[in-house]
Amino acid sequence: MSIEAPVGIVLVSHSRAVATAVAALAQGLTGGATTAPVAPAGGTQDGGLGTSSELISTAAAAVNRGAGVAILVDLGSAVLTVKTLLAEGDELPDNTRLVDAPFVEGAVAAVVTASAGGDLDAVVAAASEAYQYRKV
Repeated sequence: MSIEAPVGIVLVSHSRAVATAVAALAQGLTGGATTAPVAPAGGTQDGGLGTSSELISTAAAAVNRGAGVAILVDLGSAVLTVKTLLAEGDELPDNTRLVDAPFVEGAVAAVVTASAGGDLDAVVAAASEAYQYRKV
């Protein structure tokens, strides 16, 4: 029985602390399973608030195991940064997708699904479905 490589997850936030904390939360909630590779890409290279195409590219390369990379973002300009990287065509691994999902809930759903062996389509669907989670 061969084990498929897991989907990688990149969490892009305008804050390094937020990206790192959400990554830790998502990995911690996998129920003790071996987690899929997750990398935060938060803030700018000098530690300020913002986004960095270099940090995003580096994180995507670090989590790429050949099964695809799902990128979740926190706010609008992070979307633009990732879309620009995708349009350039050579800055991110093949089969990288920007996921339309709530940042925290989507990250948890993505990491849990990837850790359970879900393929890229399943990871994207699980993260996107997090918009439906009701809190009241």
